[in-house]
Amino acid sequence: MTRPAADDVRFRVLQELSADPNISQRELSDRLGVSLGRMNYCLRALIEKGLLKTESFRASDNKLRYAYLLTPRGLSERSRLAHGFLMRKMAEYEALKAEIATLQRDFPPPEPGAAPREEGPGNRRESDE
Repeated sequence: MTRPAADDVRFRVLQELSADPNISQRELSDRLGVSLGRMNYCLRALIEKGLLKTESFRASDNKLRYAYLLTPRGLSERSRLAHGFLMRKMAEYEALKAEIATLQRDFPPPEPGAAPREEGPGNRRESDE
């Protein structure tokens, strides 16, 4: 079983490549906030697993570049990873909603026109001590 963080990176890579197969490794690593070395490792692993294939082409500056194309297995894996990604994000969302509700209950906003709350002994600032 893979780690959720690794699944998230793989999903995001497959998602970006399905939208823009001609993207460079450097631009992809910048978009996803991972190192170029990690991106290279991830792309090689996806190619070895048969989820991606590469096609070379000439860029406008006459340099050889690669297009990363999702294979049928890659499309299937992207769908599987999307489901897990969505479930994790929904769980994070529910946890955040619960935390916000607790904070709103514990620290209600002041009523309009009310004087600021006085600081009690447990609410002193470090500079006051």
